[in-house]
Amino acid sequence: ILNRGMTILQERPVLWTEEQAGQFYAEHKGKFFYHRLCGYMTSGPFHAMILSSPNAIKEWRSLIGPTHPVRARIHQPDTLRALYGLTDTRNSFHGSDSDSSARKEIEFFFPDFFKQ
Repeated sequence: ILNRGMTILQERPVLWTEEQAGQFYAEHKGKFFYHRLCGYMTSGPFHAMILSSPNAIKEWRSLIGPTHPVRARIHQPDTLRALYGLTDTRNSFHGSDSDSSARKEIEFFFPDFFKQ
């Protein structure tokens, strides 16, 4: 992260309940992978971070690679999902896909961030 020119503005460990996972992934409710995804995300702790750089979203998504780890291993073998991901649902990393998504997700994990 730091070698890519990004700064970690805030970070914290997270251990979700089913309810919290359901709130975060509400847009996927009803999709075939929803319960599997929520189950995975509540199976243990993970680390939430706010990254900053002129192109943080693009840089982070480039670093984590394609959603599907198998495709990542073939096409972008040095990405984090290629190295650590297991399946499309258990791909080990999340990255906001837009500025508006990033803001919503930051507010979810760091509710006081924009109040500073």
